[in-house]
Amino acid sequence: MDKYQRIASEIADAIGGTENVVSYTNCMTRLRVNVADRSLINEDQVKKINGVLGTVDDETYQIILGPGAVTKVAEQFGLLNNSSTGKKADASSDALKEKGSDIKAELKKKNNTPFKNFLRKVGNIFIPLIPAFVGAGLIAGIASILSNNITAGNLDGATWSQYVTVLGVIKNAIFAYLAIYVGINAAKEFGATPSLGGVIGGVTLLTGMLPEQPIKNIFNGDPLAAGQGGIIGVLLAVYLLSLVEKQLRKIVPDSLDIIITPMIALLVVGLITIFFIMPFAGFISDNLIGAINWIIAKGGIFAGFVLGMGFLPLVMLGLHQVLTPIHIELINTTGATQLLPILAMAGAGQVGAALALWLRCKKNKSLSNMIKGALPVGILGIGEPLIYGVTLPLGRPFITACIGGGIGGAVIGLFGNVGAIAIGPSGVALVPLIANGMWLHYLIGLLAGYAGGFVLTYFFGTPKDAMAEQE
Repeated sequence: MDKYQRIASEIADAIGGTENVVSYTNCMTRLRVNVADRSLINEDQVKKINGVLGTVDDETYQIILGPGAVTKVAEQFGLLNNSSTGKKADASSDALKEKGSDIKAELKKKNNTPFKNFLRKVGNIFIPLIPAFVGAGLIAGIASILSNNITAGNLDGATWSQYVTVLGVIKNAIFAYLAIYVGINAAKEFGATPSLGGVIGGVTLLTGMLPEQPIKNIFNGDPLAAGQGGIIGVLLAVYLLSLVEKQLRKIVPDSLDIIITPMIALLVVGLITIFFIMPFAGFISDNLIGAINWIIAKGGIFAGFVLGMGFLPLVMLGLHQVLTPIHIELINTTGATQLLPILAMAGAGQVGAALALWLRCKKNKSLSNMIKGALPVGILGIGEPLIYGVTLPLGRPFITACIGGGIGGAVIGLFGNVGAIAIGPSGVALVPLIANGMWLHYLIGLLAGYAGGFVLTYFFGTPKDAMAEQE
C-alpha cells in the first residue's frame, strides 16, 4: 500500500467506512465528501492522519490535503468507494442515507443562509476550472513576456512571433470559450442539462452574427457585442434555463421529452438571453467593474488594506472562487484585474505568520513539520494548507496573518495600477502575470505582506501553548 492508498483508506475508516459515503469530489486542495450519517465521522481521527492538513465541516465534509496530493488521494478514495458499491445497496444503507438527508437538511438550515448558499454554488461552478485557469494563465504570462521582448527589440520578431501565436492559441482555448465551460458547470450546479447549459453559454458569444448585420440592443439601439454581460450574464441565463427546463419536464410527455424540451428550452431561454439578459447583464457588469475600479483608484491605501485583510476569511469559508467572475470581467474590459494582486497579499500575510511561528515554536515538532510541508505551497499561492493546518487552529495567528495581508494590500493600493493579465495562482507564482512591467511593485507588496504577518505574529500572535515542547 503506497502513501496515497494509506491516506485514502484511513480517511474512509475515520468517516464511517465507504458505506457511509454518498458522493465525493475534489478541488485543488480538498477532498469533499457527502456522507450519509455525520455522526459516524471521527474528526479527531481524521485530523491525526499523516497527510491531512485540516478539515471543514460544511454542507459537505471537506478534508484538506493540499495540491497534488488531493488528486492522488481522491483517485485512491474512488477505487475504495467503487469496490464497496455492492454494500451500499442494502436496507441499512438506505436507512443511513435517509438519516443523512435529515442531518444534512438540518445542517443547512442551521449554518447556511440563502446568500451563502448562492455564493457557494457560484464557487462550485468555477472550482473545476481553476487548473485550466492556472495552466492557461501561466502560458499567457510566458506569451506576454515574449511579446514584450519582441516589442522592445530584445527578441527577433520573425523567429519568436510564431511561438507567441502558438501560446496564444493554447491560452485562448479556455478564455475565448469560457462562457461555454461556465454554462456546462452552472447547469450541473443549478440542475439543468449540462449540454444545454453549454449551448446557452455559447449563445452569449453571438457566433454567426455578421458585423454588417448586428443584433440591436432593444433598450438603446446599440449593436450587441459578443460576450456582452460576460460570465454574470451566463450565470443568469443558465439559472433561468434550469427553471424553464424543470417546468417543461412536468408537462411534456415522456415520449416527446427528448425532442420538445431541449428545443423549447433553448429557443425561449436563448431569445431571453439575447434580448434581455445580455443588455441587463452588460449594464450590471459595466457598473460593477466601474465601482471596483473606483474603489481601487480612489480608495488607495485604505481599499488595499480592507481587501487584503478580508480575503483569508473568504478562503476559509471556501467562498473565494465567487470573485472569479469579477476578475474575468476586469480582464475582458480593462486588460488586467487590479483586484487579484491586492487579494494575493492575504497569502503573503499568512506566509509571514507561518515563518514567525516556525521560529518561535521550534520545540513543537508537530507544528514545525506542518509548517515545513505547507509553507512552500503557500509561497506559490495555495493558502489553504496553511490556513487549516497552521494559523486557524491556533486562533491569533490567523488574525495577525489577515492584518499582515492588509498591510501588503495597502502597499499595492499605494502604488496603484498593479494588475494581473490573467487569473492564476497568487504569491510568487503570480509574478509572470503582472501587467505593464509592474512586477517589482508587486514583489514589494509581497515583502510588505510577509513582513507584516511575521512581525505581528512574532510579537503578538504566537500562543504560549504552541511554543511548548511537543513531538
